[in-house]
Amino acid sequence: MSLAPWRGAIAHALHRNRSLVYARYLQLATVQPNGRPANRTLVFRGFLEDTNQLRFITDTRSAKADQIQQQPWAEICWYFPNTREQFRMAGDLTLISSDDSHQDLQPARIAMWQELSDAARLQFGWPYPGKPRIKESGAFEPSPPDPIEPVPNFCLLLLDPVQVDHLELRGEPQNRWLYHRNDQQEWSSEAINP
Repeated sequence: MSLAPWRGAIAHALHRNRSLVYARYLQLATVQPNGRPANRTLVFRGFLEDTNQLRFITDTRSAKADQIQQQPWAEICWYFPNTREQFRMAGDLTLISSDDSHQDLQPARIAMWQELSDAARLQFGWPYPGKPRIKESGAFEPSPPDPIEPVPNFCLLLLDPVQVDHLELRGEPQNRWLYHRNDQQEWSSEAINP
């Protein structure tokens, strides 16, 4: 598989914004069962090896996981402050959980779990996300999970972009490109008005 033409621009933006920890944060919009949008911030965790798919993590107990199973189409918006660039990427999301689906991606799920910090892994032992706050002592102090084998509610989340809109906000006029992947998995790019 060849890398998409927008990958160089992302790599450049990540490199030029590397001093900003939050430059790896982006917003993911999904669709709720009632048809309304839902938006939240995720941490970019690199690309799945030998693909153009972006990696994230999530908890199967979250509303996000339910939304993705109902409607896998989503869009991210990623802004890089140092270079004043915005990337909007639309595509399908895939949840790789502990169930029997996506067996070919289980090694990537396990590897992602093993890459996490102890603090990040610990959050998967907390009470259900989005439910009323548990007040009992120790609810947010679970025993450390196994650093090798993921807990059942840990998911690797992949975004497989089919369209990327790259806007450079510096310059007069600003620059903007639209990348699109066709049914033959080939990418095209076009300079468009900002």
